[in-house]
Amino acid sequence: MSNKDTPAGDIPEENVDRSAWTRREAIRSSVSVGAALLAFVAAEDANAFDIPLLTPRDRISTGGQFIPAKRSTCYLVDSTLPPTLVPFKAQREAAILKNLGMGSGTKKTPFIEEGINLNNIMKKTVFGTIDMVENLKGGMKANDGKGGEGYATFVFFGTDYSKPEDTNLVMGLLTDITKPRRDLETALGLAFAPLSTQESLDSYLKDGDAAILQKAMEDAGVDSTTFAFQLPFLQYARSKKLILLALSPELVDIRSVRTNGLQSIGAERRGKYVIDPSGFIGQTQDPKFEMYAEKSLFRDFVPLSEKDSTADFFSERILVHECAASVVAKWAISRPDSLVTIVAPSTDVRFMNGINGRVPRIAKHLNPDTTIDDMAVTTILVNPTAQSTLSQSKFLRLEIGTAPENKSYQTKVADYLWFTSMPKVNMLPRLMNGP
Repeated sequence: MSNKDTPAGDIPEENVDRSAWTRREAIRSSVSVGAALLAFVAAEDANAFDIPLLTPRDRISTGGQFIPAKRSTCYLVDSTLPPTLVPFKAQREAAILKNLGMGSGTKKTPFIEEGINLNNIMKKTVFGTIDMVENLKGGMKANDGKGGEGYATFVFFGTDYSKPEDTNLVMGLLTDITKPRRDLETALGLAFAPLSTQESLDSYLKDGDAAILQKAMEDAGVDSTTFAFQLPFLQYARSKKLILLALSPELVDIRSVRTNGLQSIGAERRGKYVIDPSGFIGQTQDPKFEMYAEKSLFRDFVPLSEKDSTADFFSERILVHECAASVVAKWAISRPDSLVTIVAPSTDVRFMNGINGRVPRIAKHLNPDTTIDDMAVTTILVNPTAQSTLSQSKFLRLEIGTAPENKSYQTKVADYLWFTSMPKVNMLPRLMNGP
């Protein structure tokens, strides 16, 4: 007997089309759920309905109030290609600062060498975090056993002098850095102070007379507003018995260079500012430095007159940077295991080729046997913004040198980014899982 001759109720089980039945049941079920949801939305008192499966977990635990996630205030800029941000929890921050105070320096190589593939992204996410924790437990030291004669470390703080929150944060970081340095020589370098004020700074450390120091600063061309912004650092250094170092060329010489070029300063004065003349000239011809000048240094140029040019601005800034680096290198090279902390505008230390990038070269010039290298120099940007890192988006800019022709010279913005309070998540690019 054919199927068409079989009564409807006698259709064999194996010939029943269950797929059609399943679709009908699915549609019928979805309609029922939809009706229930419409009734829920239309109810005058929505709280009368209690549907736990449809209630988000956060609304159950917080009573419907939005509570933003806690984010770190300290981020390592890991030297991957491109750089990535590794957040550190509050309990890890003190360990990082203590290690800097003990002379650890900061590694400039990635924690995990990686190519651009999915496998290595997973390794970075999973194993990189584990390695990071182990490095922290071991001190995260970059000095590889270096120390003693010919070795010193340097920590640069890039700040905005006009912001009290920057000043307070730097002093807080300095407190943790200097704790393990009870019997070791430690200095605080001041990028705003002309070299001629060094004796006045030494006197202030002895007698604490800020009025006399302010008069000396004003005589050297430092305006009262700048001095007021810097006074908390001076008071802090005296309270912690730190050495104060004046790092700036004389302001009259800075203005002269800006107007008439480097040749306008006499050889004797120029010798005080530049103690490694051949290295000073050679660095300006280095392709990596040329990229830094184009991508970072020149971005701060603001003409002072109709005749002012980028060449004049360039001469001014490299003299300022070389002078500061020469002072700190010269002071540290003769003091084994010493530490110099430097407070400078973020524009003078971002992307690692300002004052900070010159220190290893000058130290090598002063002592060919020195073990001071770029790992001995740590750069911390305080409360950075998208604008201060030269980003044209809402995100922080983490590197320069992304074009194919200069990728080999890619340079990260700093070693660490440190914030007074939790930064907005939409300003943190390439954020990795932290320890």
